[in-house]
Amino acid sequence: MDVMGDKVTLGTTGRFAHATDPGQDDGAAAATATATSTALDDTVGSTPDESGAAADEVAELARRRLAAEAGDVEAMSVLGAMLLRRGDLDGAEPHLRAATAAGDRAAANNLGVLLHQRGYADEAAGWWRIAAVAGSAAAAHALGRYHRERGDEPAAEYWLRQSAEQGHVLGAYALADLLEHRGDAGAERWMRVAAERGHREAAYRLARALDQRAPREPAPDGARLQAEAEQWYRQAAARGHRRAALYLGAILEKRGEVREAGRWYLTAAKDGEARAACALGFLLRDAGDTEAAAVWWLRAAQDGDGNAANALGTLHAERGETQTAERWYRKALNAGDVNGAYNLGLLCAEQGRTAQAEQWYRRAAYAGHREAANALAVLLLQGGDTGGAEPWFSKAAEGGSVDAAFNLGILYSGQGRDEEALLWYERAASAGHTEAALQAGIARLRAGDEHAAERYLRCAAGGGSAEGAYRLATLLDARRPPGPAHELGAPVLEKTECEEWYERAADQGHRRAQVRVGMLAAARGDVVEAARWYRAAAEAGSRNGAFNLGLLLAREGSEPEAVMWWKRAANAGHGRAALRLALVYARRGELAEGQWWADRASELGPSEVAQRAARLRDALREELSA
Repeated sequence: MDVMGDKVTLGTTGRFAHATDPGQDDGAAAATATATSTALDDTVGSTPDESGAAADEVAELARRRLAAEAGDVEAMSVLGAMLLRRGDLDGAEPHLRAATAAGDRAAANNLGVLLHQRGYADEAAGWWRIAAVAGSAAAAHALGRYHRERGDEPAAEYWLRQSAEQGHVLGAYALADLLEHRGDAGAERWMRVAAERGHREAAYRLARALDQRAPREPAPDGARLQAEAEQWYRQAAARGHRRAALYLGAILEKRGEVREAGRWYLTAAKDGEARAACALGFLLRDAGDTEAAAVWWLRAAQDGDGNAANALGTLHAERGETQTAERWYRKALNAGDVNGAYNLGLLCAEQGRTAQAEQWYRRAAYAGHREAANALAVLLLQGGDTGGAEPWFSKAAEGGSVDAAFNLGILYSGQGRDEEALLWYERAASAGHTEAALQAGIARLRAGDEHAAERYLRCAAGGGSAEGAYRLATLLDARRPPGPAHELGAPVLEKTECEEWYERAADQGHRRAQVRVGMLAAARGDVVEAARWYRAAAEAGSRNGAFNLGLLLAREGSEPEAVMWWKRAANAGHGRAALRLALVYARRGELAEGQWWADRASELGPSEVAQRAARLRDALREELSA
């Protein structure tokens, strides 16, 4: 069953801002760790395993508290920041206000953070402004975010630029985000600055931008951008960015580095990235481990990945578990994956539930699924609704369905609209459709355009079409000059290109090609090879093969077997075989049998055979009546 949705799709996903990215977030609380002028301990709380660190922090708090009570402004600022990070807003506020009143800019910034957490955004902005004017990059970043949230982009840009130019990584990222939102070309520069300073979301978004731009650039530049994008994906993924790990895995898989791709997919999947779990499932499926694949597909499908649900449906359909397959296809559809409707249509069609199949195909087709539109058109055509099928074929073909383009060519050809048929055949052929290339080649031959015909026939033959290989061989055969007669004992010349194409078609079971290869072998004096090909064609039902095999056997002295093959050819309508039989029986003296075959030969023709057969018949009749 040809099931859509059988490969993970990593399309454009837009920007992904992670507000809970530890150490990299743009949230105002993140400013706390970077706003103070004094280096602070990064420990925020304590766990049973960190009792020593917690004790050290308690001691540090006590020391800072004593210093703050003694009037040490720096101690007030640091103590307030430490209490703020512990979530003790009430304890932090008086210390931060006191330090701010004494002119400590870090305290002013952290006081703004505290007020923002309490819900007093406007008052917080006032303190951030004071700190930013005093040179706090963290405060400038917080103030820029404040203005952006209120739609004042010029003010936001001003303060974010102040923060970024002072080396604040969050300021650089926020500025890049603002500029990218406006379509400003300077966005990439600041995104790069943030990425180079370790901001994983910036590294991911920079990679996405480069990745999307690469296909539009000339080959050398495109390859360079793609390589750079991969490096940024790798950096972000190494810092725990799950979507970066997903895209890095996709790049590696495309390049054939499946083992490393699987490792990154696994990393992202364990972090909850459903698409990575789905992609990992396909890698495992391709490696032959369908059970492990099903586990990851199940995990992805439960997280809402429609592609994974389709894959599970396909897996159960292949096992004959159609009810379970149908359930997963419905889940895929409910997850927003239109492939689910198409696959339901395929499932119903295989079960002979034509009305339901049409319903599901139609639903997917209306949603823009081109293969569903093609399948719907085929279903309508099989039901005799040519008028209903044509617009769906057209819609699917215009949408890029190669099969629909070929089917539209067949439809138009049957209606005598040869020029339109050729147009669609050529369109499908240019996309690699073998049968379409064959039909385009035949049409071009019929129109006398041998150059174009050869091009399409080569495509068809190269794509595995036996008929394409045979027709290409006949075209080349007609062009080559006649070769000299083969003399006994003379060396056999190398095979020409047309002979190679005849043999390729013959190897694929093409009967006329087998007969032609036999004839070429006979012309070279290779009786054994000729007999082999004639026999293959004859046993496959070729009357010419049976006739030629009979001639070969007769020359080699095996007339009884030759008669058997001539009878098979004559019974299939071969006039020359019937004439040969008439001559054999006449020579044997079996005049009545000879007359019967002569009558048969005169009926079958062609004209020269019919004339000879008629003369032989008359002679045998006179002999019988004498």
